[in-house]
Amino acid sequence: MNAEIIAVGSELLTPHRQDTNSLYLTEKLNDLGVEVRFKCIVGDDAEGITAAAKLAMRRSDIIIFSGGLGPTEDDLTRESIAEALGLKLQRDSAILARLEERFAKRGYKMTPNNAKQADVISSATALPNSQGTAPGQWIAGKYDGHERIVMLLPGPPYELKTMFENECIERLRARIPAQHIAVRTLKMAMMPESQVDARVAPIYKKYADIETTILAGGGEIQLYLRCRKDSQAEAEARVEDLAEKIEDELGDAIFSRKGEALEQIVSYQLQMRGMTLATAESCTGGLLAERITSLSGSSRYFLGGAVVYSNALKTQFANVPKALIDQHGAVSREVAKALAEGIRKRCLASFGVGITGVAGPTGGTEQKPVGLVYVALAGEEGTQVVERNFPGDRRNIRLFATQQALEMIRRALL
Repeated sequence: MNAEIIAVGSELLTPHRQDTNSLYLTEKLNDLGVEVRFKCIVGDDAEGITAAAKLAMRRSDIIIFSGGLGPTEDDLTRESIAEALGLKLQRDSAILARLEERFAKRGYKMTPNNAKQADVISSATALPNSQGTAPGQWIAGKYDGHERIVMLLPGPPYELKTMFENECIERLRARIPAQHIAVRTLKMAMMPESQVDARVAPIYKKYADIETTILAGGGEIQLYLRCRKDSQAEAEARVEDLAEKIEDELGDAIFSRKGEALEQIVSYQLQMRGMTLATAESCTGGLLAERITSLSGSSRYFLGGAVVYSNALKTQFANVPKALIDQHGAVSREVAKALAEGIRKRCLASFGVGITGVAGPTGGTEQKPVGLVYVALAGEEGTQVVERNFPGDRRNIRLFATQQALEMIRRALL
């Protein structure tokens, strides 16, 4: 069976809100062996919601709507789905009584518009909402001769998750045939997407039964392998066979096969070897330290660091000679090397990282353009410096720079 997720809400069509519910629902549906084939976002518009519902009913076995079940004028999901299915809305007196009781317990008088939350589509089963006022709805039956399952779930993530786990998962298990999906996620850092695909495409093209997707961003390539079979063992064996062949081709360029972030892999390696790290960051402004310390237990290997944005602090905190900065400039191979060596010595760390560059959008010159970054790693065996010209905006350049630093640490620890 396949599924479609439709998020309702005009706020999701702005730069200020993201649809995170669909990510959660996709994971849970995949666990049940259901493939999500379509996702869309529809604003608070009855005509648009109805059209999206009619299209979904023609092409998907399971359709999940999130949002638009509240009491306000722009909450139109119930009405729109009823229109799409050619069904009526009926006010449920038991739900209405529970709503009135909920408000009374909190010392509020329920306003009349809240009553619309008790409207249930005929033939639907109301799903209790233990975290909020708007109940969900479950509809299962034939539409144009095809079996369909339709769910209306609330938009707030904590309400949706609780309702889906308590009310929907077991209902789905009882209706969907056994399906088994195996997934692998192989990750590589600081490799061009085209280079990765050129090397692995001849391999994965031989596996027509495995869906292979390549995603790139922020200095990371993610290779998703997904296989559906009649048994979980068969699916796992098949996807593992392909993963092993790809690993044979790419070798230690792959830093993760279980979805871990690069900073997690570096964390494992430093702890296994009992080694420590310190950082001196200029253009990244502490982003590398933030990524490292986002992990619990990072104090076992991360000693600390300095954000040395000014030239004076490069000298004061990381012992970079002023004459070196004057001679080569703050953005230079020499200063990056001095930053890494200086912070390593100052913190008595196994490794020191130094990052300096031009993150933009201003500050670039013909000789040192925006995107030019030097990343240095100092250790017992010496210091290596990488010069890179990263594309994109300030955020992207800073992210690329920290990814480069983490990849250098990882490879040094192999």
